Amino acid sequence: MNQVVCIVAVAPLRKEASHRSELVSELLFGEYALVLEHTKDFIKVKCIYDGYEGWCQRSQLAVVDAMLQTSRYVGEAFKQINFNGQHCYIGFASPVYSFTESVLLGGFHVDYSNSDVIDTSNNDFNAASIKSMASVFLNTPYLWGGKSIFGIDCSGFTQQVYKLFQMPLQRDASQQVESGEVVGFLQEAICGDLAFFDNEEGRITHVGILLNSQEIIHASGRVRIDRIDHAGIISTDTGERTHQLRIIKRYKK
Repeated sequence: MNQVVCIVAVAPLRKEASHRSELVSELLFGEYALVLEHTKDFIKVKCIYDGYEGWCQRSQLAVVDAMLQTSRYVGEAFKQINFNGQHCYIGFASPVYSFTESVLLGGFHVDYSNSDVIDTSNNDFNAASIKSMASVFLNTPYLWGGKSIFGIDCSGFTQQVYKLFQMPLQRDASQQVESGEVVGFLQEAICGDLAFFDNEEGRITHVGILLNSQEIIHASGRVRIDRIDHAGIISTDTGERTHQLRIIKRYKK
């Protein structure tokens, strides 16, 4: 049992091997992980995509001999697929391994026929495409550790959007801020730059995607578009300042 694949729409990854333990991240349907250790009901895995570790319920994973490769992902909010002869719904940005014939995932037959897909190999990182990809998540509820259309946190949101351009990011905001080039002033920001925010102790606690030098899309309560200035985010709902701007980073494809 060295490699496993997720066989449910979203599989929680927890800090400890318990359903009561903190959610730290998730696996989407069709995502792979390496097995680190296991108990009777849980498996500790390391995600192939970002190296993140957590405990997943054993029944939500299937052992595989080899990992399939793809540059295509679900391009609609929800997609019904055929999973071993039964219907199954998966979410936006889940990997698609074939949309012309069924494939075998951990012993299960999966048919993605007629899927609306995003091919990341030719998805240009420009303002129109960035806004299109990010806007699919609008009003997705905030979920600590989430990274799906069903519930997502701030860094899960940025990671998933960037994934659709073949631009891998680490899982947490405190990790994502370590890469990229510094943008000196907000007025110099362009669509796709990431803005990072800190708390009173100076620790990076939040991240969002700048749409321009006045607007940001981010996951806070829900995925939303708010105003931003040199000091931070201003809620469009209440007019209150919600996050303190620390630094802006630019990433290149």
